[in-house]
Amino acid sequence: MRFTTALAALALAAPVATPVAAQAAEPTLEFAFEETVTLDADVPVGATSLGTRNIVPITGGTFEGPGIRGTIMGGGWDWQLRRADGCMQIKADYMLRTDDGAVINVVNTGVSCRAKNPKAVVRTHPVFEAPQGKYDWLSQGCFIGTLDPVSLPGGKRAVRIRFYRVT
Repeated sequence: MRFTTALAALALAAPVATPVAAQAAEPTLEFAFEETVTLDADVPVGATSLGTRNIVPITGGTFEGPGIRGTIMGGGWDWQLRRADGCMQIKADYMLRTDDGAVINVVNTGVSCRAKNPKAVVRTHPVFEAPQGKYDWLSQGCFIGTLDPVSLPGGKRAVRIRFYRVT
């Protein structure tokens, strides 16, 4: 009897599950902006204890979306690590300059398995550091991206990255 009473007391003290309708809505995506990032020749580092390292210099480019546009500043890098499973970890770190002069840092990470499956979609997770004010929404939001290689006139290498805000 004592055991049953203890279970009943625990059941009454347990938190009540929130009904599904009262939980947060399923996330949706809202287009933020698209970049065309120009790239220089690879800088092969070679085999490391983590895999084969490669660095791709970011030389510039442009970006545009609702309420934001500008250029990509040269001097950034895409740090690539070819893993034992044939996929590549990517981590790009670079700066945007908006057409009204704000400078925004982008650190974009992801995994590409296109060497194993050329049709694989590359998804990224960008984190933005924007100055306070007009572009706070970048620093305060959660984003995902898609990444695709593109060829520009003259054979210049580039990638197209589309960023979406998770709402």
